[in-house]
Amino acid sequence: MRIVIAGAHGQIARRLGRLLSARGDSVTGIVRNPDHRADLEADGTAPAVLDLEQAGVEDVAAVVSGADAVVFAAGAGPGSGTGRKDTVDRAAAVLLADAAERAGVRRYVLVSSMGVDLVADGAQPDGVDEVFTAYLRAKLAAEQDLLAREALAVTVVRPGGLTDDPGTGRVTLARHADRGSIPRDDVAAVLLALLDAGRDGAVVELVSGDTPIDDAVRSLP
Repeated sequence: MRIVIAGAHGQIARRLGRLLSARGDSVTGIVRNPDHRADLEADGTAPAVLDLEQAGVEDVAAVVSGADAVVFAAGAGPGSGTGRKDTVDRAAAVLLADAAERAGVRRYVLVSSMGVDLVADGAQPDGVDEVFTAYLRAKLAAEQDLLAREALAVTVVRPGGLTDDPGTGRVTLARHADRGSIPRDDVAAVLLALLDAGRDGAVVELVSGDTPIDDAVRSLP
């Protein structure tokens, strides 16, 4: 496979890039900071330096052309304000979708977040600060935009709280899951299994559990 990962220097994205490249897949990673190229190259990922907050559709389409799938794993990150939650977590995801459509790439995997349902229909969740609420709104808006596109087969993965614990290879993967956490290792492994499965779309929540990853992906409706 040839996979293009947006936000390729992120912790989940780098894990996914290493998994793909280790078995011989071709991986291209979109990053904003040219200083991150060496890290990606060490992972076996070919870097493409492109700022998704500034790039045009044609720029991104040129990178994703010929890919079997694209993965959006970018995020504004901790310390960013409400504005960048929108320009990265929503607008950049939409730009990647526009580019995928332009390049004829059908499969799109979006890394979203558990909790987006809390802000559905403009709801204001109790006890959630303004910035995290903006993050959830941006993720939900990206999901809604992508899932409405007939030209794309979109799989949305909503992980729970992320940890750096070693992966266990066992998860709960379902349309609705109880709140929980999950190692980043296992999130990357689930993304890999979903890419291998060639699914024609799904929206799933992901936390640690008892089911082996391959079985959890196979059992999805």
